[in-house]
Formats: sequence, C-alpha cells, structure tokens
Amino acid sequence: MDESAIRALLDTTFAPWIRDLGLAPESATDTSATLRLPHADKLRHAGGVICGQVFMAAADTAMIVAIAHALGGFQPMTTVSLTTSFLRPIKTGDVLVTASILRRGRNLIFGEIELHDETGALAAHATTTVMLLT
Repeated sequence: MDESAIRALLDTTFAPWIRDLGLAPESATDTSATLRLPHADKLRHAGGVICGQVFMAAADTAMIVAIAHALGGFQPMTTVSLTTSFLRPIKTGDVLVTASILRRGRNLIFGEIELHDETGALAAHATTTVMLLT
C-alpha cells in the first residue's frame, strides 16, 4: 500500500471519531507503519496532557494500518487485546505512532506499538493481538 492507499484506508474504514484524530501516514515497511498524530487541544484532558484514550485509539489504528499494509490491503479483523503502558505525559507537539508486527500466524497477529513525542522520547508502549476474520 502506498501513502494514498493508507490515507484512503484511514478515511474510509475507521469510525468518524477516529478520523477526527487526524492521523496521517508517515512511513511504512513490510512489517510496520508509522502514523503522525497531530497536536490538537481537543485531545487533551483537564490536566493539560493528551488523554490515554487517544493514545490507545491511535495505537490500535496504527496496528490495523500496519497489518493491512502487510497483507496488501484491508481485510476484516478485530483487536483481541491491547495492553498499554503510559511512560510520560505529552502536553504539546505531534506524536509519532509506530506499529510493528512481531509475529503473524494464520489467524492471529501479534504486535507492539510505540508512541514518541516530538523530541523522540517514548511516551507510551503497547502490545496487541489482532485476529483476522477471514
């Protein structure tokens, strides 16, 4: 999948509130995808930092994009588990979300996602299992 195909996937496959996050493709390899989560005040909670729910939604979305890219296109799938560790708060700046496939089985795909702030510091780390529904 090229950048335009990834943009189309983001624009047509995900729920409207996910599209409202403004995620944009940054790069992709055979086993990973990096999305940019642009800074927006609406993503911060009363404490002034980006909400953990935003990180988890961005992580899950990036993994779906990475899997679709590895498969050569979107296939129906569902997240079985997503475990996230929040390592540092982010108040300003874009966030880079990199999802990597660790192991691809017949029906289950295991992965990890790293979210980095604009300085490159790791802000959150997630592991996930996704099941293909084909």
